[in-house]
Amino acid sequence: MSSRLTRLRELMEREGITALWVHQDENRRYLSGFTGDSGTLLITPTAQYLLTDGRFTEQAREEAPDFQIIDLGPHPWEQLGQTLAAAGIEKLFFEAEHLTYATYEEFLEKSRDWPRPVSLAPVKGLVARLRQVKDAEEIAVLEKAIAIADAGYNHLLSILRPGLTERDIALELEYFMGKQGSRGPSFTTIIASGPRSALPHGVASDRVLQPGDMIVMDFGAVYGGYHSDLTRTVALAPVTAEWRRLYDIVLEAQQQAIAALRPGIQGREADAVAREAIAAAGYGDYFSHGLGHGVGLAIHEDPTLSSRSEVKLAPGMVVTVEPGVYLPGRGGIRIEDVVLIQEGGARVLSRAPKEFIEL
Repeated sequence: MSSRLTRLRELMEREGITALWVHQDENRRYLSGFTGDSGTLLITPTAQYLLTDGRFTEQAREEAPDFQIIDLGPHPWEQLGQTLAAAGIEKLFFEAEHLTYATYEEFLEKSRDWPRPVSLAPVKGLVARLRQVKDAEEIAVLEKAIAIADAGYNHLLSILRPGLTERDIALELEYFMGKQGSRGPSFTTIIASGPRSALPHGVASDRVLQPGDMIVMDFGAVYGGYHSDLTRTVALAPVTAEWRRLYDIVLEAQQQAIAALRPGIQGREADAVAREAIAAAGYGDYFSHGLGHGVGLAIHEDPTLSSRSEVKLAPGMVVTVEPGVYLPGRGGIRIEDVVLIQEGGARVLSRAPKEFIEL
């Protein structure tokens, strides 16, 4: 964690931030290692504090040994004021996207009684910028989460058949991944079959699988706090030649996009590669979402691969690549892998098979 704090302090110094109040759960864990679900961080140029309550103080001392642990006790606002005064903080920068307006108002009200006034100033995306580039430890944990999802897909191939409901499949998948070490699904599992596969976020329903269905399965595992994200589409026989051709179009678009990924390319340029491939095949109007997103402690984080993204990819960034085509009322196809940006190109971390499978 010390290297992450060093990079954060360098960024704070460049931007004139003398003290940072960290609220977001993922940012708190990223900087401190603390996995509890209640607490905030105070980061100054020379010190770091983790403020929590009595339920978590022992856990905090164990998980965040580099931090001074502050027990907020029965009067948390008074304790916060004392901590800020002891640290000599007069201006406190807060995460604008994560501090609620109610807490902001309460801070202003409670701080009137403090012996030393403290002003608040917003800052956006500071820690998120650091989290975009994963270190070796993060990549290793991500690969374990990805391996669990890969195993989950292979398990599904052994059970998929007409007569099952989408919920049957989701429950079986989540149970299997839990037995492999997942702490829970990365997000609400998407199992969308037949006409429902045209819904990009068609979470599992009570629909019964039928012969001829395309089945879009989008899911992930959580391991060590890090998320995986995998989408595969399979067919239940008999499948038409049109769906077979459409699968090849989506797979080719994904492969072209992955081949284009490299340090320096903008997110919108990567998106355009897949989008143009699908448009050239005549389905440009049916690719309705961005190409991908960053993944890590959160299932969706920076950078994004979309038509609006101007971010330049850099070594250590981890993104999904997930083109899709969705024909309303008929069905859809999506193929998604997690990819690591490296010097000179990209490495696909997902290992689940991607060839067309008709069961």
